[in-house]
Amino acid sequence: MKKPKLIVFGELSRPHVREAMERFLAFADAQAEIIGNCLETGCEANDLRQADFAVVFGGDGTILRAARELCQTSVPVIGVNVGKLGFLAEFSIEELTEQFDRIVKGQTLIEKRMILHCDVLRQGREIFTYTAVNDVVITAGPPFNMLELKLTVQNQKLAVCIGDGVIVSTPTGSTAYNLSAGGPILSANLSAIVLTPICPHSLSFRPIVLNADQQLRIEPLRVNEETTLLLDGQMRQRLLVNDVVAIRKHAGQFLVVNNPLRTQWDTLATKLNWAQKPRYADRQSHSQSFTQQGGQL
Repeated sequence: MKKPKLIVFGELSRPHVREAMERFLAFADAQAEIIGNCLETGCEANDLRQADFAVVFGGDGTILRAARELCQTSVPVIGVNVGKLGFLAEFSIEELTEQFDRIVKGQTLIEKRMILHCDVLRQGREIFTYTAVNDVVITAGPPFNMLELKLTVQNQKLAVCIGDGVIVSTPTGSTAYNLSAGGPILSANLSAIVLTPICPHSLSFRPIVLNADQQLRIEPLRVNEETTLLLDGQMRQRLLVNDVVAIRKHAGQFLVVNNPLRTQWDTLATKLNWAQKPRYADRQSHSQSFTQQGGQL
């Protein structure tokens, strides 16, 4: 059988990453052909396209960086959690080695996820263009006065948001900053965009889900000295009044290899404690405690 070609991403400066990578490389020596470590040495686009899979060691931040590089190559990402939460990193090193044959042979484990393309125009000229896997965020910045942002969808006025900023999230990113700001959780394989205001100066400005095929434009009407556009919390661009932030669905995709040992709902429950049952008091224990304190039932 032909060995799968693998690209390995890993930040060796992070704790335990080197150990995990060395352990996997020793295992994969007879199982696969390793093309290279692209986060340490960098990889050319042609090299990336030759790979069958990209194995990424680290936390979600490492996976986001790798996903942006791979979005035009159709190379699926196998995320190995060596970070803290690791929501996108589906596998432990033990699960990866134990399930390796099933992973590289199982096309049904590969899930296609949409990503975002973002441009910033200043006086009609493009000054910034980049890709976001999780989210595009406009944050107030010092001195932290409220922003005023004009929102337009497909050249139709949507709203003017007055507050601390907005989050424009993919379904993948809906469980990140969007969720913390009160936005909804979307199934990761949907084609949709979530627009969530950050601390809006309005009780009625609630998050909204948009068709991903529609272009969203955000025009800052009032900003601070350090008002900033953030992509995946990693790439940034300072914004000025009358800049135009244009956000649309990217032509590429983020291909994720799902862990066959759990569903996306299991991941929500175990890593984010989603839909946990209330902690009901045990009636017998409660009764004994009440009696011991001199009460009567």
